[in-house]
Amino acid sequence: MAKGMILAAGQGTRVRPLTKYLPKPMIPIMGKPVMEYLIEHLARYGITEIMVNVAHNHHKIEQYFGDGHRWGVELGYAYEGIREQGEVVPKPFGSAGGMRRIQDFSGFFDQTTLVLCGDAIIDLDIGAALHEHKIDGALASVVTLDVPLNEVSNYGIVVANENGQIQSFQEKPQPSEAKSTLASTGIYIFEPAALDLIPPNTIYDIGAQLFPQLVEQKLPFYAQKRFFNWIDIGRVSDYWSVLQRVIRGEVAQMNMPGREVKPGIWVGLNTNIAWDHVSIEGPVYIGSSVRIEPGASIIGPCWIGHGSHIRTGARVVRSILFEYTRIAADMRFTDMIVSPDYCVDRTGETLYRGDETAQLRWGDARA
Repeated sequence: MAKGMILAAGQGTRVRPLTKYLPKPMIPIMGKPVMEYLIEHLARYGITEIMVNVAHNHHKIEQYFGDGHRWGVELGYAYEGIREQGEVVPKPFGSAGGMRRIQDFSGFFDQTTLVLCGDAIIDLDIGAALHEHKIDGALASVVTLDVPLNEVSNYGIVVANENGQIQSFQEKPQPSEAKSTLASTGIYIFEPAALDLIPPNTIYDIGAQLFPQLVEQKLPFYAQKRFFNWIDIGRVSDYWSVLQRVIRGEVAQMNMPGREVKPGIWVGLNTNIAWDHVSIEGPVYIGSSVRIEPGASIIGPCWIGHGSHIRTGARVVRSILFEYTRIAADMRFTDMIVSPDYCVDRTGETLYRGDETAQLRWGDARA
């Protein structure tokens, strides 16, 4: 049917500190890395040969996903880095440059290839997208979403003619300057010949360099206008919003794990919760081995990661606790993402454990 390519070599600088210890595709949603949802989705449509370019913290992706057999796919990895002063250091070759390196190495992209960014959740009808690409006779296609005019400044905008052939791009234009409301979703379809246009051994970007080249040469390059859920985790605020939507049950094929013990309250194994002496308002997921002391309260949507500990009198509201997070007694955490080492509010403002100026107290539940 087609092959797959997941772009996973970026640093994820805009979502720090979430990517302080993790590559961006490993950021958890409902206890699973973002990239796992992508692999599952590709597998549903019969795309079972998938390459992943990796760089920063690459071993965490490779150790978790292995050869992909658990998902019924074959995964391969292309590390992007160089040797400096005797050390191997990550150095991404750009989204297009990385694909050209794979092609020069093995000729892997010998048929139509669907390219996905490793930091978004989608429910795209891949079969329909590939069919339209073939019907258009496209060398390359960009899957787009029609967004409200007042939101175009958040996206790369695609300008196409009445036949869908792409004429130009606008990077985050103001509404008064926008020539289109079609936002690029970072989902691309390429024929092998498109990769021949990428210069070898060069840092080269799909959006900034390859696409303008396709337009300039007037090659068959098309925009597809599709209707689907595209949940991009570009910023910390996006991650917080995504978790809120998912926990509320607004995203298809993403069901709450655990056992529903009360309406809107799901619980994992081996929990220690003083049910008669705590206040919990769903939707809330409470992971395995979580302890919630008497007098604590939780108001959803909340995700309480496994091994966490919420002390007496603490109040957690619309927040995400990563695994093994301890919330100190009588503390108030609202609209926050909390790990054993840091906490960050929905705007990206970050505090680190041990900061003497912080009024909040939390820590590592294992200590």
